[in-house]
Formats: sequence, structure tokens, C-alpha cells
Amino acid sequence: MSIIKIPVLYAGSKGDKHLSTLFDRGAHLSCIDPQFIKELEIPVPLGRIRRLETASIGHYIEVREAVRLDFYIDDIQLSDEFLVVPGLSEEVIIGVSTMQKWRMKLDFEHDRVIVDRRLAKLRLMKCA
Repeated sequence: MSIIKIPVLYAGSKGDKHLSTLFDRGAHLSCIDPQFIKELEIPVPLGRIRRLETASIGHYIEVREAVRLDFYIDDIQLSDEFLVVPGLSEEVIIGVSTMQKWRMKLDFEHDRVIVDRRLAKLRLMKCA
């Protein structure tokens, strides 16, 4: 499995915090542990409960909330939705859908995440 773990700054309407973040190409969606939400953002209930399969065969975790957070890599502002996952093994996991959205590249030789500054700026300008 292809992973990199680095500290990342997250920002929400309630504050900001550096969290240890696992960039995991084996995970589809991005997730955050509920214990860090109180300091960052107000979670939004999902329309339907999602059941996520874990590494244990036949074991699922029910996810009932999500949050939208900004996060910063090399001072580049990015944004995405994070599922609030009880009992998450990491503080935050960035999944492949977020990595593809922002065209992130994982540099395993130097344990870093590369984001094209021009692309991030262009995408955020389109949202404004």
C-alpha cells in the first residue's frame, strides 16, 4: 500500500489545528477522527448512514456525519469533505478521491506531498 504520513494544518469555522495526516492510496474517501472536530468545525449529519468496511472481514463502521475543512500543504490552501469516522486509526486520512481532485503527487523518496500551486489557485478561484 502506498502511504505517506505528515503533519497538516486544518482550518474550520471554529479554529485551526495541525493534525497527523496519512495520505493513503488504498483509502477511497477522506476521514477524520471525531475527537478533533470540536476544535475545527460543526459536523453535518449525512442524509443516510454510511457503512464503511474495515480491514476485518465482515466488520463495518457506521458513519453519520461529515465536515468540510480547508487544509494546507506547503502553504497552499485546499478544501474537501471529510467523513467523521469513530475509532479511526489515524487523526486524519486523505483518500484517493481528494488526492485526485487536487492532483496531489506522493514523493516517497522525500516523504512529502506535492501540489501544483497553479492548479490549486485556479480551482479555488472557480469556486469563489
